[in-house]
Amino acid sequence: MIVRLGSRPTQGRRSIVDDVQVLRPQGRLDSETSPELKRQALEMIGRGGRRLLLDFKDLVYISSAGLRAVIAAAAEMTAAGGKLAIASPNPQVAEVFDISGFVAIVEMHATAESAAAQLMKD
Repeated sequence: MIVRLGSRPTQGRRSIVDDVQVLRPQGRLDSETSPELKRQALEMIGRGGRRLLLDFKDLVYISSAGLRAVIAAAAEMTAAGGKLAIASPNPQVAEVFDISGFVAIVEMHATAESAAAQLMKD
């Protein structure tokens, strides 16, 4: 299923693998597209999802608005007793998380497979 994120041509794929729900934003995660990512993440949490993987392999840019959306989703997931992880960030996106200090809040993994494996651990 392809889900449009915002008014730009950024798209994200949604899938469920085992008990891990996956969002794959593409392109830019900024003030125009981040509200849709946040909405989709909160919708998954509201439906009972407790393991959420944000696969950033096709994400080329993240702004402060994108960071806020990710942190809001992580906070909601934690409050619901679940886990959230990020996979496959490019070096620029990973650097934004590092500089902001958010790597201490959100788990980051080199691959979606390693992130999903970690999320499946109790």
